[in-house]
Amino acid sequence: MPPLSELFARIASAVSRWTGRPPVFLACCAVVVVWAVTGPMFHFSDTWQLVINTGTTIVTFLMVFLIQNTQNRDNAALQAKLDELIRVSRAKNEYIGIEHLSDKELEHILAALEENRPHILARARARTRSQKAQSPGEPVRAAKAARSSA
Repeated sequence: MPPLSELFARIASAVSRWTGRPPVFLACCAVVVVWAVTGPMFHFSDTWQLVINTGTTIVTFLMVFLIQNTQNRDNAALQAKLDELIRVSRAKNEYIGIEHLSDKELEHILAALEENRPHILARARARTRSQKAQSPGEPVRAAKAARSSA
């Protein structure tokens, strides 16, 4: 028998794949519709309301953990891929593993990187200022024009 964490990961993966499909969403919608239609039969009683409240609370509670597990695994896989790209490129290898730093340390690195690229910041600020002065459709036209001239 696989370790508990491996078993949980396999179950969480399967459930998250299954629950993310359109037929499951439609089935959940059908349950809600059936519940609403049966309201008059049960005279909209407290028990009738309790059924949907309890069911949705339990499902939501369990799904929070499944979604978090899936996001953690996806994030770890993405981080491993990015680390490998950094390793094989000319990028600075000291950036590998920075996701383990504190928020303050990450903010310091980001500030240092932004200081080294002042022309990009100036261009972004200028673009923001010019977009505020344009009509609502102008940013789209300006972006398309910039892409075509680049």
